[in-house]
Amino acid sequence: MAELESLKGVEELCDEDLESEGSTTGCFKWKPTSEQHLIKAESCMLKVVKCPLKKLYVDLPSGERLWTVIANPDVNDKIPLVMLHGFGGGIGFWAMNYEALSKDRPVYTFDLLGFGRSSRPKFNDSPEEAEEIFIQSIEDWRKSVKINKMILLGHSFGGYLASLYALKYPKRVTSLILADPWGFPVPKPEDLERLPWWIKLILRCVEPFNPLAIIRCCGPVGPRLIKRSRRDFKQRFPEVTEQNKNAVTEYIYHCNAGRPSGESAFKQLNQHVGYAVNPMINRIDKLDANIPVTFIYGAKSWMDRSSGEIVKDLIPNKVTIHVLEGEVGHHVYADDPDHFNGHVLDTCNEADGTSLDVCNN
Repeated sequence: MAELESLKGVEELCDEDLESEGSTTGCFKWKPTSEQHLIKAESCMLKVVKCPLKKLYVDLPSGERLWTVIANPDVNDKIPLVMLHGFGGGIGFWAMNYEALSKDRPVYTFDLLGFGRSSRPKFNDSPEEAEEIFIQSIEDWRKSVKINKMILLGHSFGGYLASLYALKYPKRVTSLILADPWGFPVPKPEDLERLPWWIKLILRCVEPFNPLAIIRCCGPVGPRLIKRSRRDFKQRFPEVTEQNKNAVTEYIYHCNAGRPSGESAFKQLNQHVGYAVNPMINRIDKLDANIPVTFIYGAKSWMDRSSGEIVKDLIPNKVTIHVLEGEVGHHVYADDPDHFNGHVLDTCNEADGTSLDVCNN
C-alpha cells in the first residue's frame, strides 16, 4: 500500500472558492480540471466528517491503484463494512455516513477502478470482460488491505458490482446490502415502446457516446452545466454546502471531467436506456444461501424496486427490504442519512453474530 496522503492544509484548500472556471494555472485548458482540482473538491466533501479518516492508495498486482479511505481502522473485533459508490461518484459521497457507521467497526471505501482518484485503465469492449476486471480489482484490493470477511454494501452501480462480487467470492461476504441497486430488472419491450418518438430519437443519437460525454464536450461551460442540472445535490449535502456552496457540484464535475475509463466500461454493460446487458435478476438465484441480502430503496427513486420482491421469491436467503419514505430518491444514503445509517447498522449488528475468529488477518 502506498504512503498516506498528507492532510496538512486541507482546511486552507477548502476555504478557497471552488469555482472551476478560470481556476486552472498556466495556459488555457478546454476542460478546467486536474488531479489537484479533484483532490481539493474531495477534501471539501470530507471536511464535514468528524471522525478520523485514514487515506491512502492501495496498489494492485495489475499495476493499478485504488484510492481508499478507512474510518476507525484499528477495530479488529467487528466485521468490516466495505462500501462501493455508484456510477459517476466517489468516496466523497459517503460524507454523511462515515461517522455514524464507523463508531463500532472499521468502514472501508474506495473509488472504483476507472472512477474518482483511482487508476483509469482502458477496459475491454466485452461486457463480460469489463465485469471481470471490476470484480478482480475489488478482490485484489481486499487481499491488499487484508480483509478476510466483510459486510459488502453497494449503491446503484456499486450494488450491481457488489452482487457480482458476492456471486464469485461468497466466502468473503458475510452480508450483502444493496442501496437502490442498478442493473437488476429485465427490460420490458412494452416500456420501451411507450417512449415518445422524440425521446427514442435522442436516445439513438446519444447511444454511441459515453453517458457523461456532454460534461467534457462543453469544456469551460461544463462546471456551470453541472451546477444548473444537479442543484439537487446541494440539498443532499447541506453541511457541505454550508461550508462551501460549490463543493458538491465541483466534486461531481472533477470526478467525471477526466478520462472516461470506468464510464466507458459502464456503457458496455448497458442496453435499452439504462438496463443491464446481463440483468442481475437472471443470476442472483446462484447466490450462496448463507448470505443475507438487504435492499434499501428510496420511495421517490426512479429505480425499479420491484426487483427486491422478485429476489425475495427467487432465493432461499434471508431477504429484507426497506423503503425510506418521504422525499427520498435514488441517493438514499444522502437523502435520509439517519434512517439509511440506522438500517445499515442493524444489518451489521446482525452480521456480527457470525464467528469473528476468521474475519480479520
